[in-house]
Amino acid sequence: MSNHRQDDATSRSEANTPSGGLPAKEAILRGLRLYFEDLQRAGVQHLLMTIAPGVVGELTGKPADANAQRDGTTTSAGDPGPSKFADSSLTTGPEPVPPAMPKKQRARETASREDVPGQPTAVPGAGQLSLLGGAGQTWQSVRLPEGGSREEILAELARQVAQCVRCPALVANRTQTVFGVGNPYAELVFIGEAPGYDEDVQGLPFVGRAGQLLTAMITNGMGMRREDVYICNILRCRPPNNRTPTREEAANCRPWLDATLAVIQPKFICCLGNVAAQNLLGTDLTIGRLRGKIWEYNGAKVICTYHPAFLLRNPAMKREAWEDLKLLLQVMGRPIPRRSTPDT
Repeated sequence: MSNHRQDDATSRSEANTPSGGLPAKEAILRGLRLYFEDLQRAGVQHLLMTIAPGVVGELTGKPADANAQRDGTTTSAGDPGPSKFADSSLTTGPEPVPPAMPKKQRARETASREDVPGQPTAVPGAGQLSLLGGAGQTWQSVRLPEGGSREEILAELARQVAQCVRCPALVANRTQTVFGVGNPYAELVFIGEAPGYDEDVQGLPFVGRAGQLLTAMITNGMGMRREDVYICNILRCRPPNNRTPTREEAANCRPWLDATLAVIQPKFICCLGNVAAQNLLGTDLTIGRLRGKIWEYNGAKVICTYHPAFLLRNPAMKREAWEDLKLLLQVMGRPIPRRSTPDT
């Protein structure tokens, strides 16, 4: 380990010293490579800086156009089972060209439960979703109607979703699409995995047993009304036999999710389970590592917790979910209801 550090120190010394036998330009580029490698080891995903295409090519060893497309991979759908939630942040502005990063992007933790930050760390925002969404679809490619209220825009999006045929297996299995429900001006958005049987029948998210538990978490646990929040899923169609969504399906449906968030502009997001958290944040971290921390996505604070369906199968985990709700309330600046209990 000490030899490795010594080698890195020697490499940096040589890279920063043009007289070390390297031309000035090569020494600078080598130093930058080492710098970016250190940033990657530290978990930094994106840099808010403008890098000339030629420099990017020399840093990565790839042409600028190939580098711009290298992250056109689907986000991880995560471990099987109902779990989702998490996020990081990124300020808006010109889309940076990230130098040589791993294809799987990891969201970064912004703070622990004891330390609510004023400026959380960044993750890919709406302007960068083409790097995460397989087919290169972003919410900007969705036909958002000009003018009108948020209700009208969301209604138009729901109409477009009902005509979506991007996933043949889901189209063949669904009774109807399930868009979202709640307050279009909500500060808080809950994101789940995919519709189940009851949701597919009624065309509304979280109306079965898991939905009843989510309602109890919102009303009894948080002291809010279900009508005060907005609820949607990663997928707008029910997968056959309620299986876990595939990466391709999540990527195909991502434009509808991002369009919804772009219209509502929530300040807070609660991801319910692995699938929601991993797909929103573009990470393969499990819900166990994502929960209990504060993340940020496109300006919204994100808290991850277990999916209500998972809690129904594992009642003992409700105590941990209660801790997540308290963290969410803390981030939102809301009081913790006195009558709330871990069994909410």
